[in-house]
Amino acid sequence: MRTCIGCRQRAAKRELLRVTAGSVDGRPAVVPDADGRLPGRGAHLHPTTECYDLAVRRKAFARALRLEGGPSTAPVGDYLRSRLAPPRAPTDGDGVPTDQDWSSSS
Repeated sequence: MRTCIGCRQRAAKRELLRVTAGSVDGRPAVVPDADGRLPGRGAHLHPTTECYDLAVRRKAFARALRLEGGPSTAPVGDYLRSRLAPPRAPTDGDGVPTDQDWSSSS
């Protein structure tokens, strides 16, 4: 069991996204660790934008990871948005949705 740093609710480790301290362009940042294999101190977060927003507002990333200052949390936000974005409908070259049925694989 782990505690989400956003909503403070306990959940199984497999239900949470691990984040850890890293760097982006030489600046301190909080990076997602979906495989749970990066070295260093980690914190856990429900993989939702709601918990991410709560953690940012409460400045929980820096506190949980014991980081000085305000590390960038953009890599985690970008990761969550890319994972939670609805799949895009196939389009032709002009961006117009095609009539092809993608629900069945032929």
